[in-house]
Amino acid sequence: MSTVTQLFKSPAAAIWKVIADGWLYSGWVVGASRIRAVDEQWPQVGAKLHHSVGSWPFLIDDSTRVTKMEPSQKLELLARGWPLGEAKVQITLEDLGGSQCRVSISEDAVRGPGKVVPKALRDPMISVRNRETLRRLELMAAGGAGRKS
Repeated sequence: MSTVTQLFKSPAAAIWKVIADGWLYSGWVVGASRIRAVDEQWPQVGAKLHHSVGSWPFLIDDSTRVTKMEPSQKLELLARGWPLGEAKVQITLEDLGGSQCRVSISEDAVRGPGKVVPKALRDPMISVRNRETLRRLELMAAGGAGRKS
């Protein structure tokens, strides 16, 4: 899996508020263009958010499902974007106390044409995308975005 880690100047609770609000997903996840619906129980295991990927007018409607979750610590997803395929995504938060948190995203293709791309080519592309994803997530957390407690 390709893994990217970044030190955030926000506590884990602030970051989790952004992650826990499925309607914000397209604001921080590079490649997600819009959110069409979010299951009420998001981010509980089994919950889905229904998104579109690509750029208008070439959008693909699909979904992402939560496969594991530990509140304020870990979220594991099965992200779908057919016809490109599916990817396993793990987001981990390590609260360092005060207003710092180490956040990691690990991702790799698990099904479909994306899995055929050699890992030596696939990993750098995923890493570049996820570095920007973490930048966006940090900005949203620092700005106070997310589900209100």
